[in-house]
Amino acid sequence: MRFHSTLNPALERTFAQAVIEGLAPDRGLYFPNEIPRLTEEAWLEDPEGEAWSLASTLLHSYTSNELEKSELDGLMKAALNFPIELVELAPGQFVLELFHGPTAAFKDVGARSMARFLSAFSDQRLTVLVATSGDTGSAVAQGFLNVPGIDVVILYPSGRISQIQEQQLTTAGANVTALEVRGNFDDCQRMVKAAFLDADLQSQRALTSANSINLARWIPQGAYYAWATYLLGEAAHFVVPSGNLGNLAAGVLAHRMGMPALGFTAASNANDVVPEYLRTGTYTPRATVATLSNAMDVGDPSNLPRLQALYGGDFQSMTDQVAGFTLDDEATLVAMREVWERHGYLACPHTAIGIQAAQHVKQGPVVTLATAHPAKFGEAVQRATGVDPAIPATLAGCLEREKVSVVIEPTSEALKAYLLDTRP
Repeated sequence: MRFHSTLNPALERTFAQAVIEGLAPDRGLYFPNEIPRLTEEAWLEDPEGEAWSLASTLLHSYTSNELEKSELDGLMKAALNFPIELVELAPGQFVLELFHGPTAAFKDVGARSMARFLSAFSDQRLTVLVATSGDTGSAVAQGFLNVPGIDVVILYPSGRISQIQEQQLTTAGANVTALEVRGNFDDCQRMVKAAFLDADLQSQRALTSANSINLARWIPQGAYYAWATYLLGEAAHFVVPSGNLGNLAAGVLAHRMGMPALGFTAASNANDVVPEYLRTGTYTPRATVATLSNAMDVGDPSNLPRLQALYGGDFQSMTDQVAGFTLDDEATLVAMREVWERHGYLACPHTAIGIQAAQHVKQGPVVTLATAHPAKFGEAVQRATGVDPAIPATLAGCLEREKVSVVIEPTSEALKAYLLDTRP
């Protein structure tokens, strides 16, 4: 299988090459030349009955020229070594808990998968460069911690992520460095993209990305949509708390590969660029607004070109299957309280927006992706419900360690200077 840039179909790479590069040289995202179709049995009758096995089945068509199936099985079994639980809130209304991994967020799936792919493919020292609006940073930090031959540099917006999120990514140590950017997430993302396109910088320090722009972060996320479908034994409508759109695009990719699905909803906060686009057909990126659901504070989502490519650029086909939904902070707090009072379920702000969106879906069953453990947003949960969520052991340890970060200005020049000054 080969992959091309979304900006230039003639610019092609193998899966391994695309994973190591991260972003295409022309700023495009890598996208499969063809989308394989799997049988219905592949989604509903997995012989292992495990999420890692479904992930391996989904990925095999993309990696078969570079990895034996047994090797791929081993990578996925090591990456997805934690439970993914489907919880029924009410008849036909489900929550898929993606937060039982080491950093208590859905991004553990993609980050741990990518770490293992990079380790399998690369024979040179690499620097994984990543921008985070919250959970990506901690997932990448833990996913790549102490992986031989890899250094990790994480950019995050100062004062715009939760305390637990910041503690997770600034206390990892070892081969992980946190850069605290005096700006917002879009600044961080812009700086990372500029670094990948700087030939002088790349010639002196080999870089790759662990954001959802990387194929090895993006495609494996389709596994938990497949897992939910397997557990239900039928098609569902998926509600996806959405920021950079990698999660949603992974679900749509799985659907295009033959996974039965009734549709998708992109649930957003006040940063409603995507719902507005789906409603009007006009895409207007804008500066982000800080919200309680900070992992969705994205004003120019990187994965929109992939979502468009999945529908062949046909906007009507996209909106036939994908709806938008938005909720501001005040309404998010109300939704969190209502979920607790009605179902006895504590939801983080992102998940609560998704559960609220699910109420508007007319055809079910409906599965809302629960993207983070409520303890990662304990202050907001307590404010909404009066309950302090218990902190899982995976999070408790980082709160006792001292934060270590490097503060930099929100410019490409500042990032380049840092990377060159700290070359291993």
